[in-house]
Amino acid sequence: MKIGIVCYPTFGGSGVVATELGKALAEQGHEIHFITYDQPTRLDFFSPNLYYHKVDIRTYPLFEYPPYELALASKMVNVVKYEQLDLLHVHYAIPHASAAYMAKQILKTEGIYIPVVTTLHGTDITLVGKDESYEPVVTFSINQSDGVTTVSKSLKQDTYEHFAVTQEIDVIPNFIDLRRFKKQKKDHFKKAISPNGEKIIVHTSNFRKVKRIDDILSVFCKLSKEIPAKLLMIGDGPERRKAEVFCQEHNLLDDVRFLGKLEAIEEVLSVADLFIMPSEKESFGLAALEAMACEVPVISTNTGGLPELNVQGVTGFLSNVGDIEDMVKNALIILDDNNLPRFRENALARAKDFELDKIRPMYEAVYEKVLAKSMKTEVAY
Repeated sequence: MKIGIVCYPTFGGSGVVATELGKALAEQGHEIHFITYDQPTRLDFFSPNLYYHKVDIRTYPLFEYPPYELALASKMVNVVKYEQLDLLHVHYAIPHASAAYMAKQILKTEGIYIPVVTTLHGTDITLVGKDESYEPVVTFSINQSDGVTTVSKSLKQDTYEHFAVTQEIDVIPNFIDLRRFKKQKKDHFKKAISPNGEKIIVHTSNFRKVKRIDDILSVFCKLSKEIPAKLLMIGDGPERRKAEVFCQEHNLLDDVRFLGKLEAIEEVLSVADLFIMPSEKESFGLAALEAMACEVPVISTNTGGLPELNVQGVTGFLSNVGDIEDMVKNALIILDDNNLPRFRENALARAKDFELDKIRPMYEAVYEKVLAKSMKTEVAY
């Protein structure tokens, strides 16, 4: 198949999943064309089956904001026509699904029918999509898609609850490439971070309010009074400065390190003893899955799709949003040297349920279903 993948090229989960899926499909012989405004961060190697088409965003004095959706739709039309794509797979509803609908209608006028698969990732539904200024477009775009997927049962339920969606939704969970995400021997790094054998806690995110960065630091503040520990914060975003001030005010600068955006996250996870994800909302929890693949147990909230990934008392523990005391209690249980090996083993075993080779065929099945349906539509058209 020749597949166009539209995504955000950033470190966010939707862009990561879209890029890794494209790479995996290319390895299977599919021809993959990424269409976005910058090269995806995970598109980091050459393959004869991978192509990148940059969306040209031009500014004009007439526009206060560049019309990205129009530029994206035009680029989709161009790529579909000249690369003879079989289908478009757009990740994240806003504005990709609506731009795909526009491209689809333009192509119809030229006798070309291109099916569209839309994957909903989370905040495009649970946060942005609910905004009354976007909701009608989001609902329409989803219903006009030829196939729709979500990354968790929870997100599927949210979509049906908050939008008048009539389309059938397939649940395809996020996945992990165990060839990359695995525990590595990094003793020298571990010794540098915790020279006296302190336990290492890790968090990875884009540091937005929904990630509840304050809760991470509050948990660590209490935890470090019980056992020697270090906290590594990977990522960047609007809440970082506030977090740094918290560490200054609570004398945590010696024990908390802000590492910024890292590509080789698996190297840090390889020395971690615990991963913390106290988010207010998570559609799936890809960062937690990456940790589990590196044999790191997880304490998280019980919101969104997290209970579908993190198994209570097995791979880690789940707490109510904002329940700092319960998270501290659970962290101490996991970090007990008598318990930690068992939790590590269970985390890896659970991660294997989401192995790339198990999930990729689920997307291919959706593509085949959509293409079969579109052939009937095209004949009728």
